[in-house]
Amino acid sequence: MTAPYRLPPFAAAVTGIGLVTSAGVGAEATWRALNDPATAPCVPHRDELQGLPCDFMYSVTDLDTRAVLGVAAHRLMDRFSRLAVIAAREAVADAGLDPAVWDSGRVAVVIGSAHGGLPFYDEQHTALTERGARRVSPKLAPLTVVNGAASSVATDLGAHGPSQAVSTACSSGTVAIGTAHQMLRTGACDIVVAGGAESVCSRLLIASACRLKAVSTRIDDPQAACRPFDTHRDGFVVGEGAGLLVMERPEHARARGAAVRAHIAGYGSSSDAYSAVAPDPDGLGIERALRTALADAGVDAAAIGHVNAHGTSTVSNDLIETVMLRRVLGEHPLVTSTKAMTGHTLGAAGGIETVLTVLALQHQLVPPTVNLDAPDPDIPVEVVSKEARPAAFHAAVKTSLGFGGHNAALVLTR
Repeated sequence: MTAPYRLPPFAAAVTGIGLVTSAGVGAEATWRALNDPATAPCVPHRDELQGLPCDFMYSVTDLDTRAVLGVAAHRLMDRFSRLAVIAAREAVADAGLDPAVWDSGRVAVVIGSAHGGLPFYDEQHTALTERGARRVSPKLAPLTVVNGAASSVATDLGAHGPSQAVSTACSSGTVAIGTAHQMLRTGACDIVVAGGAESVCSRLLIASACRLKAVSTRIDDPQAACRPFDTHRDGFVVGEGAGLLVMERPEHARARGAAVRAHIAGYGSSSDAYSAVAPDPDGLGIERALRTALADAGVDAAAIGHVNAHGTSTVSNDLIETVMLRRVLGEHPLVTSTKAMTGHTLGAAGGIETVLTVLALQHQLVPPTVNLDAPDPDIPVEVVSKEARPAAFHAAVKTSLGFGGHNAALVLTR
């Protein structure tokens, strides 16, 4: 049992969650899959990526977005926006909210994405070069801009409060949730739908990631390619998905008798100001973000029982992050990286992984890091592997690092 903990003066109430991932469509489906590695999703080789050193990704395969959204709405969104709307609908329903009767002017939307509708750019560039300007879609701009998911969710829900997009590379979803936390604290709104969404099956992007040596090229065994904290890790596997939370001012949640799944108690962000592609080798940037989040939550490191790490399965990121976690939190928190099941969903990762941290707190269960067959002896923290581990903890941490040195951390409490 970790040290006891009291809520800080302000902690946003998480009353609803929604997920769309390659591990499952829906929060509970994803959670079940994560805790039963035998149900790991198939990692398909993609025709769009054929011939590249990495020709596979974690795709959401069991979802007909056209059937869920309807033809008209489907045509007005890129795939990352479609996934966001589906996750948002689940989160709002889970919160017991009815958009037909809520005070829409007090409902905000903040959604992060690193790349927006990048695959549609690829498609339209091909149309231009092969068939001419008249074949380019007039919907290129509205479908591909990074704010497309936030705009689509706000429109679908009829949310008339502030609507914002966050784009801080792979920390976008976490920064979006932190931004929502700050909006609620200032009283700018009563409810925020926040998180991240991404879908980047882009030949151009994956080719570049291969050149950067950021993605795994284990094409003979794609199911085991993403292996955070493993001695033989060689990069991440790109995934797609969306993870959104309904967050409320605590008095608003109490007034309507809402069931509270968890609290977002603290948030911190920072910049490495070091490199466009590499993290600060000493981990000082993400350390600053984490210490800020702990101070914001008013919680001592001894109260943290679990960390859902960024854990990308790249050689440098895993080591830098875990050395920092040991320095700040000590050896007691149970660490996991759920990217081994969902893939690295880039701007959506923080949203998806925060939802999973909420579920870990609720169930008092830490999901395993799958594919961890040969733990790296230089990783100085206790990583949960092979099977989920029951644990008693009051508070948990979610960390995120993004290209360009964008760091973010959240403290969540029961």
